[in-house]
Amino acid sequence: MNGNASLSPQRVAILAETFRLLGDPTRLRILFFCLPGPKSVGDIAESLDLSQTLVSHHLRLLRGARLVRGERQSRQIFYGLADAHVSGILMDMATHLDEDHIDDA
Repeated sequence: MNGNASLSPQRVAILAETFRLLGDPTRLRILFFCLPGPKSVGDIAESLDLSQTLVSHHLRLLRGARLVRGERQSRQIFYGLADAHVSGILMDMATHLDEDHIDDA
């Protein structure tokens, strides 16, 4: 998509839903934890001090929005960020927060 293209109402709605999903602190913690590479549900739950049930719920939502993908390795599924676009958004926004901002007022 180029910078001059407008989004259809349907695509705007999907984008808004994606940003809504990203607005949850627990989901953001999961995404940042998976940034270096795929992690199992158990590793995510233990490292972030969350229940496996809660982690599985959030991963289902994130997978549905195509923000993460799962890869089965024997009996476990390892979840990682879906692609470089997702990691780029996370890293760009984290960098944005660290920038010095000059008040325009």
